[in-house]
Amino acid sequence: MCPDRDLNARPGFFLTFEGLDGSGKTTQIRRLTDTFDSDGTPYLVTRQPGGTAFGDRIRALLLDSKSEGLAPRTELAMMFADRAQAIQEVIAPALAADKLVICDRFTDSTEAYQGGGRNLGSDLVLSLHRLICGDLQPDLTILLLPDLQASLARARRRNTRKSRRGSKKDESRFEAEHDAFFLRVYEKYREIAAREHQRVVIIEGELDVDEVHARVMKAISERLKQWQTQSANSA
Repeated sequence: MCPDRDLNARPGFFLTFEGLDGSGKTTQIRRLTDTFDSDGTPYLVTRQPGGTAFGDRIRALLLDSKSEGLAPRTELAMMFADRAQAIQEVIAPALAADKLVICDRFTDSTEAYQGGGRNLGSDLVLSLHRLICGDLQPDLTILLLPDLQASLARARRRNTRKSRRGSKKDESRFEAEHDAFFLRVYEKYREIAAREHQRVVIIEGELDVDEVHARVMKAISERLKQWQTQSANSA
């Protein structure tokens, strides 16, 4: 997909959450949407990989531990196939309709995991993002970076619990990687945050759920208020 229109010239607000598995993204997105439900703020939540019928099939292949021997560039191409479909089917239409879109992972994840973790480099990932995704950029990205080893331990415990419960969904392929892989991912995330400091807000350290939520709300409240004001004025 190479959109004819400028996807960054849209009335909606695009908010993404990033971080390693085990960083607390799912919990914080749920806390955020609970807050929005309470105050009546409309929103749409999606995720990557996944978020569409086609994307969910790609997700199953990408995250399944039985997908052994997947070449890094194959993995990268699958990530962008999923993203192109999600933009076309879900994200771009919602942003064009002046909606708040919350996405669990976006191209920062691909740059971190495939660019950093798989050693493919940032240039290839960003070039593909411009070509395939029309260079669509989030308005704000929340990057959760608790302690690396603590994040990995939580993610691996979660997958062990799912296995013991006999869950049919296997999404443990990445958690099986060595710690050196995740260190490269972690460092690439920090590199992205330094480069994109106006867009990316880092929440670091081993904080409790309530404190992280408070920092998330502080990071997004002013920008959402500005967007809501602009939307009201243009209506």
